[in-house]
Amino acid sequence: MVLSAPSGGGKTTLCRQLLSTVENVEFSISHTTRPPRGRERDGFDYHFVDDGAFDALVAEGAFLEWAHVHGRRYGTSRREVEGCLGRGVDILFDIDVQGGRQIRRRIDDAVLVFILPPDSVTLEKRLRGRGSDAADEIERRLVTAQKEIAAAADLYTHWIVNDDLQRAASELEAILRGERLARVDRRELVKEFLGGGAI
Repeated sequence: MVLSAPSGGGKTTLCRQLLSTVENVEFSISHTTRPPRGRERDGFDYHFVDDGAFDALVAEGAFLEWAHVHGRRYGTSRREVEGCLGRGVDILFDIDVQGGRQIRRRIDDAVLVFILPPDSVTLEKRLRGRGSDAADEIERRLVTAQKEIAAAADLYTHWIVNDDLQRAASELEAILRGERLARVDRRELVKEFLGGGAI
C-alpha cells in the first residue's frame, strides 16, 4: 500500500496508526539524503545517507523507486520490499507521488491511497506549526502540494480527507482490510469447503 500526501498532510501519523492496529504489515523505510528532523532515528524513520552513498545505490540498481523531492533524494530498497512480499507480509510505503507512480508500474497489485488535507489554509498552518522549515521552504512545499494533488488525481484510486485523525485512520484501515479480502483466492476457499473435490 502506497500512502502519499502533500508535506504536512499527515501521512506519517496515519502510517504509524495503521502499523499499530493492523497485523502482518511492515513499514518500508526509505533512504534519504536529507538530514534527520527532530527525533527521527536512522534505521527507524529513514536510512539517512550522504549523496555518495545514494549515488552508489542508484548505480547498483538497489532502489525499487527513487525521486528528487524538495531538493533531496529519497529511495525505496528493492531487497527490503521483495523480502517482505516474499514472506507474505503487506508493505506500507510513505512516499511521494513520483514514487507512487514508479511503484504502480513495478507492483501490479499495489494499492495507492492519497491523503488530502481539508484545505490549503489548514495545510499551511500545519507546515508552519511544525517549526522545522524556513519560510521559503514552506512556500516551496505549498507550491509542490498543488502539483502533487493534480498529479495524483488520475493515479490514486483511494482518497482520504484528513480533517479528523481517528476517522482518517479508520478509513485507511478499512481500505487495507478490504483490499486483503479482495485478494482472497475464492477457488481455494470453495475447494477447501467442498473437501478438496472439483469445483
